[in-house]
Amino acid sequence: MQRLKPVPLGEQEEADAPIAFRLPWDPDDRRNLRNVAVPTLTAHLPAPGSRTGTGVVVAPGGGLHFLSVDNEGAWVAERLAERGIAAFVLHYRVVPTPVAEQEFGAVLERVFGEPGYVADVSRAQRAPSLADGGAAVRHVRDHAAGWGLAPDRIGMLGFSAGAFVSLVTTLDGTAAERPSFLAPVYPAWWDGIPVPEPAPPMFLAWATDDSLGDTIVDSSLRLYDAWRRAGAPVEAHAYARGGHGFGIRPQGAPSDAWFPAFLDWLAGSGF
Repeated sequence: MQRLKPVPLGEQEEADAPIAFRLPWDPDDRRNLRNVAVPTLTAHLPAPGSRTGTGVVVAPGGGLHFLSVDNEGAWVAERLAERGIAAFVLHYRVVPTPVAEQEFGAVLERVFGEPGYVADVSRAQRAPSLADGGAAVRHVRDHAAGWGLAPDRIGMLGFSAGAFVSLVTTLDGTAAERPSFLAPVYPAWWDGIPVPEPAPPMFLAWATDDSLGDTIVDSSLRLYDAWRRAGAPVEAHAYARGGHGFGIRPQGAPSDAWFPAFLDWLAGSGF
């Protein structure tokens, strides 16, 4: 596997470096980033002899206030590249947060404890999320030939708020920005679902015991039903246990099965 240097998307702006931090319940080796002000894309390319021709833009979650850049980003990309799938980790822009840890902690309490607050933030972030997600898909398609990729096999895989970014890119984006397929994993979506025509195939996964409750479960069910009613290809996996934010790291729960299921779905869908 080859990991390339991060590429800024769009015009490069002057900004302070993102702040790395660890959530209290995270293992020591799991990184998160906040105050991401300049969107970037980092390519993880498979070995030339193992390339499948498929590329996936990976969007980490973090309540639109930070990015879970390992468990829902780089580690996912590495697993995909090991299987011949080129992966591109998107560090999209997030809401600025106070530098002081105590003040940031108060913001986190709102993110995890007030669904209405995050819903309002998502509406304010819809335009920048589209700009960053659309720029990522366009960038991969523009460089597809050099990476051995098929431009019509570029999808998006997003977790939680990253799923929101992938959905905004799909629902609001132009044909050039819309991914060829999308995989929202424990997605957070509050508004209507105007299914595009044609609608790309969708893979959904979530845990029934998600700590965010209806915010995730209702979003997942509504997305499944919207795609189903539109006659668009959709597959859904609701796992009995796994909680929120299970990402790629195994935890001995039924949700560990989502990644093999996703790979099977990609193969069965022609990607």
